[in-house]
Amino acid sequence: MAPMPSPRMLTDVAFKALQQAQEQVNALVLGKTAEVRLAFVALLSGGHLLIEDLPGLGKTTLAHAMASTLGLQFQRVQFTSDLLPADVLGVSIYEAESRGFRFHPGPVFSNVLLADEINRAPPRTQSALLEAMAEQQVTIDGTTHALPDPFFVIATQNPVDMSGTFPLPDSQLDRFLLRLTLGYPDAGAERALLAGASRREMIAQTLPSLAEQDIRDLRVAVEQVHASDALVDYVQRLLARSRQQPGVRVGLSPRAGIALLRAARAHALLAGRQHVLPDDVQALFVAVAGHRLVAEAEASSGTALAGTILHGVQVD
Repeated sequence: MAPMPSPRMLTDVAFKALQQAQEQVNALVLGKTAEVRLAFVALLSGGHLLIEDLPGLGKTTLAHAMASTLGLQFQRVQFTSDLLPADVLGVSIYEAESRGFRFHPGPVFSNVLLADEINRAPPRTQSALLEAMAEQQVTIDGTTHALPDPFFVIATQNPVDMSGTFPLPDSQLDRFLLRLTLGYPDAGAERALLAGASRREMIAQTLPSLAEQDIRDLRVAVEQVHASDALVDYVQRLLARSRQQPGVRVGLSPRAGIALLRAARAHALLAGRQHVLPDDVQALFVAVAGHRLVAEAEASSGTALAGTILHGVQVD
């Protein structure tokens, strides 16, 4: 068995390609550098990404741009009210020639799955992705099928107050490492979008910067990024504060803390460092915690509560 590459060796080989990949996506999704960085954090962490915003603000463009620059097998599923779990996972079909059932894989059997407008499907179909996202496998008719490696879900959703949407259950939200919003572009980016070429045509012409093995190696490097005891203590204080914060009915779980540390390691690697700083945690906390916090009042925002928690915990 070949030895695992060290972080330094890996950075020397793949860091430029990783930077190029980010630059390619930034050229397609204009004016959203911070959000693109978060998308790469989710990818390198081995997690999944939820993008929530109004229609037409570039959610699907970001997902397509990520898939194109990564050179991975890509499938898109438009979630609708009549979508069934089998439409996503696949189905066993009886074949007369063999007198038996043969499994026909669904679109989930890809490296990058775009679940477009995921909250337009009913909860039963949403939950079909739970095992896939948590275990990187699906079980059909008692048989377990492994999914490709790497496997990365990018889901988009419209705001829950829009017509025809179903709120994602808490168990589904917890499977997403990060949630981000894109928002409207600034004036310069919007002008470039209006006057420039079609994003769809530009994506079609994008050449991959990273391959499957590059991503697997980068994920190994993320695991080797050092987080000091003091840094882990800081994360633990954030978790504890979330459970005591007024207005929060359900605080952050230990799994949320593990997700935050994993994302912070990826954020540090993207910055070219082999150690995690409190700045990495602070840059990611709202994106990791906002969708996991359950507020006492419906009018309260998990994102706002996460910001309050972050500002209430000092770095020692």
